[in-house]
Amino acid sequence: MNRKIINFIKKKNKSKIISLSVYSKNIASIIDRHCDLILVGDSLGSVLYNFSSTKKVTLDMIIEHSKSVRMGVKKSLMVVDMPHNTYRNPKEALSNAKKIISKTKCDAVKLEGGKKVVQIINTLIKNKISVMGHLGLLPQSATSFKFKGKETAERKIILRDSKLLEEAGVFSIVLECVESSLAKEITKTVKVPTIGIGASVHCDGQILVTDDLIGLNKIKARFVKRYSNIEKQINDAVLNYKKDVVANKFPTKKHSY
Repeated sequence: MNRKIINFIKKKNKSKIISLSVYSKNIASIIDRHCDLILVGDSLGSVLYNFSSTKKVTLDMIIEHSKSVRMGVKKSLMVVDMPHNTYRNPKEALSNAKKIISKTKCDAVKLEGGKKVVQIINTLIKNKISVMGHLGLLPQSATSFKFKGKETAERKIILRDSKLLEEAGVFSIVLECVESSLAKEITKTVKVPTIGIGASVHCDGQILVTDDLIGLNKIKARFVKRYSNIEKQINDAVLNYKKDVVANKFPTKKHSY
């Protein structure tokens, strides 16, 4: 486990952890100033490619975006999602995780699931690959996108899985759309940081997709809060450019050779 991850774990119960998902160098270089963790998420499938689910994201796709993000990340911990069907067994997971790390120079990979992926996580960690867990709503396998932890049986499974992931050696766990009191219980129970998305203020940190946060993506999700309307700013800039070109005001001598 590298020093960055050790310091990240130490943030638990001391300071809130700031995380965002991003897919390119230019945006990464901005948010890196403020984040503790930057995730290259397979959410890029729906955000950038308009896929109906994250299941269509390939290993090569996420590697190329991660290579771009890496160029913009200087201080934050950088984590890369392992796409759907790239970690179906320990051998496949190890091969693909090594490929991701060697090509992107990221600090860790993230896997979705609990008990089913414990053996895979064990294998990765034994091979000195740091792993972030992900419980609650699991986009790579979900059939319905509803919050998790309402029913007693489901709560018990998610709580059990959080303990199993901790025992397996994950350095952090994303809790996606997990009922608030359950997220609070998990956060108090496990010794590693929990990162929430739609999982209440009780988590050790929060994560959002940057495109959602700045208003570039039109997603309608309860857990999204828009902090900017970048779409309007882009529209205004392009409109002003158009007006200058039509009026023969651009390019001027200053912008010509």
